[in-house]
Amino acid sequence: MQQPSRSPAIRRLLRRAVPAALLSLVFVATLAAQVPQGQSARPADAVTRIANDADVLAQQRLFSAWMNGQIEYRELPGIVVGIVAGDDLVWAKGFGFADIKARKPMTAETKFRMASHSKLFTATAVMQLREQGKVRLDDPVSKHLSWFRVKPAGDDDQPVTVENLLTHSSGLPREAGAHWTTGEFPTADEIRSLISDREAAFAPSVRWKYSNLAYTIAGMVAEQASGVKWADYVQTNIFAPLGMTSSSVDRDVEGMAVGYAARVPSKTARDVMPFTDARGMASATGITSTVGDMAKFVSAQFRHGPRGGNRILGSGSLREMHRVRSMENNWLSGNGIGFAGRRLGNRLWLGHGGGYPGYTTQTLFDLESKVGVIVLTNTNDSNPGDIATQLINTVADAVIKASAEKPKQVAWDPAWARFAGRYRGMRGGETEVVLLNNKLAMINPWATSLENVTNLEPIGDGRLRLVAPTGGGAVGEVVRFAEQNGRVTRIYVGDGFSDRVDR
Repeated sequence: MQQPSRSPAIRRLLRRAVPAALLSLVFVATLAAQVPQGQSARPADAVTRIANDADVLAQQRLFSAWMNGQIEYRELPGIVVGIVAGDDLVWAKGFGFADIKARKPMTAETKFRMASHSKLFTATAVMQLREQGKVRLDDPVSKHLSWFRVKPAGDDDQPVTVENLLTHSSGLPREAGAHWTTGEFPTADEIRSLISDREAAFAPSVRWKYSNLAYTIAGMVAEQASGVKWADYVQTNIFAPLGMTSSSVDRDVEGMAVGYAARVPSKTARDVMPFTDARGMASATGITSTVGDMAKFVSAQFRHGPRGGNRILGSGSLREMHRVRSMENNWLSGNGIGFAGRRLGNRLWLGHGGGYPGYTTQTLFDLESKVGVIVLTNTNDSNPGDIATQLINTVADAVIKASAEKPKQVAWDPAWARFAGRYRGMRGGETEVVLLNNKLAMINPWATSLENVTNLEPIGDGRLRLVAPTGGGAVGEVVRFAEQNGRVTRIYVGDGFSDRVDR
């Protein structure tokens, strides 16, 4: 493909930018830097092993070569990426510049406006208050905010609930005004005064509809229920327990990357975007953070147990947040409580993106492998979601393989071969247990295809468990066999059974 012509000034800038990108910071986070005192973490030797894995290093070189090319070809200011494995930030790298004019390189300490990542912290705050009995997900919003009276889409609409706000199923308008155009975000008082003039586009729970206004209201619910300003609540109950010391809310802090507008064909340089205060909409879009701090928040999603210390939520609350509850109408993506989900290959990646004047960001993590990716950029046309996908397909995939714990293998017992055979239920239905290579599989021999093969996985003590890719039937339950006079007579799958059929 022929590259577009560039002005001499741009070519000079690129000649300076590419060496800076090549020399950008790479680091493996030590446990002392990444994990606050008292937190559990993967042993240091395991972190080092993952970070120094030959395939991981190879994929880092591959991704870096591509990313340097993107910086050059697309004339992007700068980008920071990170890879999380369990409790640890195992790789982080900066590309390009945090400040083009000052030629200040991107580093892992560079701060970014996180924009809609703020919604994850709002959802977490509400779920913490729910654990304390101060909020219920099925509470009407008006129970907590008496002034919340939006014009409904229809005469028979149900009240908007807290869960509707958190899952983008409220039907509320996307915004609270023209603030994205003017740069002047409304105050909390202005939001309270304008809400009665807003009309819902849909009834609650009808469809997924993204809404910054909804998360603004959710932040106000958290304030009302806790008695604490949202920014202070997040600082005390999320930032502090996780050791997110470089994060803040709507403050023009030192160390922030300069935010640049998208390229305009008629201009030779990008416009610099001014600092924007989200004001009353901070709970939807006001947080500033770094790759290291966001890694700590991602790691918190992988922990189990009751809330306390570095566990900012109990396991049950995390499962509820991660579970997809609201699907986009095309069924290609969905939302849990705060978290958005999309499938890449055979894995469900949860997270969020963000876009703010001069900044776009993306975070994704896989609960099964406990691996996550973070992409932070200081411009509005970098497409961090696409960069995150490439990061997943290269470095993250290698980290998943390097960090995977080998499953405990239960030795195959050759005597289990006696279970192979045909079984029939009293009301019909055929089941065939087939002996494979030191393995038992179970099929319906009358089915038209072999697309629904299930396996009988040994789990110890002579027991077998039904393992299947889908959730139908008795998946996950123990399979047992009855025997009489040395002959297998029956198979129990869950609570049902079928008798052996002689052929």
